[in-house]
Amino acid sequence: MEIQTKRLLLCPLGLKYLNSTFEYARDIENTKFMKYLPSDVIEETVEFLTGVEKEWQKSTPEDYEFAILADGIHIGAICICLNKDRTEGELGWIINKKYWNRGYAFEAAQALIEYFVDVMKLKHFIAHCDSENAASYSLMEKLGMHRVSCSSGRRNKSSDEDRMEYMYELIVE
Repeated sequence: MEIQTKRLLLCPLGLKYLNSTFEYARDIENTKFMKYLPSDVIEETVEFLTGVEKEWQKSTPEDYEFAILADGIHIGAICICLNKDRTEGELGWIINKKYWNRGYAFEAAQALIEYFVDVMKLKHFIAHCDSENAASYSLMEKLGMHRVSCSSGRRNKSSDEDRMEYMYELIVE
């Protein structure tokens, strides 16, 4: 499964992207608002990517993790995780900080939403972020998502304190 946009190619993430994934996954600036990152050692990234490849091998995956390629260079990842009855998809993304502020995350997320609406007939999307991650929630709003909750208890891997978490939602009519 591949999704082409004007500037990007979204293709299955896997071990062939180990070094480029580990580059952004270990960077504290790149991951400071993320629950499961940074990766302390490359073995964590190997384990994650091995699981991603196994998920892609299923006849009907629940989690679709895509590498984001710009001019053939792996610049980040975007995913959609479907609930059990495949009626809702949770979006998530990460872009290597070397490629921030170029609209790549928006372009990738918009393409992923359009694909899952058109091909998978999905109508309900959600996304979560740290309440201080203005770049992420601004992107969600640009995608047409609306904030539906703010809750406590979020613990980012690089933080010693609980944080607030926003949840956003998009329902496609």
